[in-house]
Amino acid sequence: MRGPWPERLAGLLAIGLLLAAWEIGCRALAVPAYLLPPPSAVARALVEAAPRLLPSAGQTFLQAMQALALAAGVGGAAAVAASLHPAARGAIRPLAVILQVTPVVAIAPLVILWVGLDRAQLSVVLLATAVAVFPVFSGALTGLTSADPDLERLFDLHGASAMDRLVRLRLPSSLPFAVEGLRVGAGLAVVGAVVAEFVAGTGATQGLAWRILEAGNRLRTAELMAGLVWLTLMGLGLNLGVGLVEAAVRRRFGLAR
Repeated sequence: MRGPWPERLAGLLAIGLLLAAWEIGCRALAVPAYLLPPPSAVARALVEAAPRLLPSAGQTFLQAMQALALAAGVGGAAAVAASLHPAARGAIRPLAVILQVTPVVAIAPLVILWVGLDRAQLSVVLLATAVAVFPVFSGALTGLTSADPDLERLFDLHGASAMDRLVRLRLPSSLPFAVEGLRVGAGLAVVGAVVAEFVAGTGATQGLAWRILEAGNRLRTAELMAGLVWLTLMGLGLNLGVGLVEAAVRRRFGLAR
C-alpha cells in the first residue's frame, strides 16, 4: 500500500491502543473519576455536556477565526511593507519579534483595561491575534524575499516598477510560505483565544475555556476533558482547512510540495 494511508492507519492504531490502555488502567487500578476518568466517561461527558460545550466551542472557534483573519491581514500587510525596503524591514521585524516573545498573559491585563471589561470578546480576539500574527508575518516575509534571483534580474533588465515586481513576481512566489505561516498561525489562534479567555477571567465570552475552568472547579474532570477534546477538534479543523487552501494554491501555481 502506497501513499499516506499506511501512516494514517498507523496513527489511528496508536491512538486506539493508547485509549484501550487508558481505559484498562483506570478500571484495573480503580483510579478515582475526579482524578483521571476513563475514555468511556469522557465519551459520555461529550454527549451529556453537549448542550453546554457546543455553544461555547462555537464561541471560541468564532473568536479564533476572527483572530486568524486579523492576523492574516496585519501580518500580511506588515510583511509586504517590510519587503519593499531594507529600512522598513529593519523597523518592522524587531517589533514583530518583541510581540512574539512577549507572553500573552503579560499583556492581557493591559489589553483588557484598554478595551474595557464590557467588551471581553474584543479583548480575546486582540490577544489571540497577538499570538498568531508572528508566524503569518514571518512566513509571508520569507516568501516575499525568496523570489528567484534570475527572475529578479530579469525584472531589473526590463525596468519593472516596484509594484509590478511585487504583484507579478514576489506575491506569487510567496504564497506557499504565507500559507504555511497561516497554518501555524491557525493553531496559535486557538491557543491564544483559550489563554485569553482564561486570563480575562470574567466568563463574559462564555467560551470553551470558561467551561473547562468551571468543570475543573467543580471536579467534573470528565467534562473538563471533553472540553479539551473539542479544543483539539477545533485545532485539527483549522489545520485541515488551511491545508486545503495550501493544496489549492499549489495546484493553481503548479508548485511541488
